Amino acid sequence: MTEFNTESLSSIGPKEFAQLVKSTPDAKLAETLASDARGKILDEVFNRMPSLFRAEKAGDAQAVIHWIITGSDASNTYETVIENGACTVTNEPAREPKLAMTMDAVTFLKVVAGDGNPMMLFMTGKIKAKGDLALAASIAKLFDLPKA
Repeated sequence: MTEFNTESLSSIGPKEFAQLVKSTPDAKLAETLASDARGKILDEVFNRMPSLFRAEKAGDAQAVIHWIITGSDASNTYETVIENGACTVTNEPAREPKLAMTMDAVTFLKVVAGDGNPMMLFMTGKIKAKGDLALAASIAKLFDLPKA
């Protein structure tokens, strides 16, 4: 599969998703994420988070994380709640976040596909974090992110 589209996303696993993101030029990712498909793509990615959550790495961690995904004319905010050894996600944030991270949609896809170093992206200003920076540094270990 070489085309990045919403129909294909629901039928592929995390490893195939990572390969797709890595093989798709940034301009094509940006174009797709500026279209009507943006919400469907982000929903698909966030809906997978609970199944990729590594409870054994979280221990007794309790955290509310807001993901603010910017770009084009849209901004989407998702809320990830980690508590009692479980992870839940909603696109209607209701709780006060311990950490809020802001990034454009292409950067977000690269991070979740394992095709971008979150720490380097933070250092270069592509990811902005407000709140618990130690939590920000440890997020990647809480999820079974594919290696592109």
